[in-house]
Amino acid sequence: MNLEYFIARRLINANGRKSNISAPIIKIAISAIAIGMVMMIISVATGLGLQQKIREKVSAFNGHIIISNYDENTSDVSVKPISIHQDFYPRFKNVNGIRHIQAVASKAGIIRTETAFEGIILKGVGKDYDFSNLREFLISGKLPDFSGNLNNEILISEYLAKRLNLKTGDKFSTYFMKDGGNGLPNLRVFHVCGVYNSGFQEFDSNYIIGDIRHIQRLNKWGADQIGQFEVFLDDFNRIETKGDEVYKQTPSTLNTKTIVQKYYYIFEWLKLFDFNIFVILIVMIVVSTINMVVALLVLILERTQMIGILKAVGAANWSVRKIFLYNAFYLILRGLFWGNLIGISMILVQQHFGIVKLDPASYYVTEAPVYLSWDYILLLNLGTIIICLVVLLIPSYIITKISPVKAIRFD
Repeated sequence: MNLEYFIARRLINANGRKSNISAPIIKIAISAIAIGMVMMIISVATGLGLQQKIREKVSAFNGHIIISNYDENTSDVSVKPISIHQDFYPRFKNVNGIRHIQAVASKAGIIRTETAFEGIILKGVGKDYDFSNLREFLISGKLPDFSGNLNNEILISEYLAKRLNLKTGDKFSTYFMKDGGNGLPNLRVFHVCGVYNSGFQEFDSNYIIGDIRHIQRLNKWGADQIGQFEVFLDDFNRIETKGDEVYKQTPSTLNTKTIVQKYYYIFEWLKLFDFNIFVILIVMIVVSTINMVVALLVLILERTQMIGILKAVGAANWSVRKIFLYNAFYLILRGLFWGNLIGISMILVQQHFGIVKLDPASYYVTEAPVYLSWDYILLLNLGTIIICLVVLLIPSYIITKISPVKAIRFD
């Protein structure tokens, strides 16, 4: 243990025992570090959590990459069929990082009950559909099973169920217009097997999920004709690169579009959270650093005589500066300890109990999602320590200007 560290420890203990002018300043500095860390942890956890949750919801209903006909790029309704016999289905052989591919089709219709009616889009899915993406949204009933014979099971959103006064087990009539709009509409009677709530109003207010074979019959398609393919990736962060690779591996008659391109307004909005997080981090670090600078200056002023004595007995300027930097480092660690304890506890409470609620019409989620990772917590702590200590080198330079003679006589 070197001499500078030993003296710094004695100085820390003296500050802790003695009620002096530096005590309230030190408490304020520690509190600033703690509050700053709490704010940084919360801002990063909620910002990343909201981005991740919204990406998951958008991809749950669309996949990460959509392969469709060129004439359906702006429509959610399948008009022109695509043959299911493609080189890339059911597995991309020349593109790595593809987790799953599923065939779907959509058709607009009107649900009519005794008390209300609603326009909807029936999303037809088959036995290759991955319902695990929707499992967390299920609030009652069960997920439909389309692996066997054609059935009339429907998964409907809680939003539509309330507006139509439907519940699990109920039957309802749905009308679909024929091609060209001629003649009476086609009627299908479905029954509700499950109710979901994604919190994503754009999907909940429109989509019901049923058997794709209903759409194939309504459109007079063959059993090997579908509306589009939905492609799921292993890593969302590579969506742009994989989108280009998938495009090159599909026939010229088909187009590919990522959900970032289709819902660009949502993902542009999500990018604002990166800027907000950056601003909060900068502000909190600046506030914490300023408080630490003030605390260090007060400590230097209060210990001027000690600095003079150390210099008089031959201590180098850098050795004396290290004493106060050790002291500051200890104060920073105390602040970070309490900041991490409080911040992580608040994130865990929100993660398990969902105390903070959000308006789904504005934020696409019903409660504030959080993302807890030790990676960014470690980076926040290291970044705070390094930035604070580097900045504290500047006020510690005052020590080099203190004259031993004047300092010893200083009162």
